[in-house]
Amino acid sequence: MLVLFANISFAAFGEVTPDYLRSNFKNAVTDKNLCLKMMNMLEKETENSLYRAYLGALQTVWANHVINPFSKLSTFNKGKKNIEIAIKNNPADVEIRILRLSVQKNAPRFLGYYKNIDDDKKIIMLNFNSIKNENLSKIAKDLISI
Repeated sequence: MLVLFANISFAAFGEVTPDYLRSNFKNAVTDKNLCLKMMNMLEKETENSLYRAYLGALQTVWANHVINPFSKLSTFNKGKKNIEIAIKNNPADVEIRILRLSVQKNAPRFLGYYKNIDDDKKIIMLNFNSIKNENLSKIAKDLISI
């Protein structure tokens, strides 16, 4: 019985997996509780560049869920910083580029976070065929308008 319990997926208990993040990221935009849950899961995983990028992207999304304008800006900037650290640590990672492009395309222009859109699009288009995950492929397709 103990062996069966050990084989149960730990995602239900809070383990972060790339598939969990990919399949729930879009829902976090409108689901405040999911966004918060995912951010809390990722705050312990910042050594992993992909997870740091997801944390950053979710933090920018969280800015939409908070009311105080100062908290919105602070949270957005924290997210932006995490995304940029992830890119710096792993510049060739297409998934991280997809996350940054998603944030930059959807961020209000006055925040000034839009300068990498063309570069990210190029990298994503050049590597599009290497994307194996269906959710990620759909997000990329929508972002680069294939």
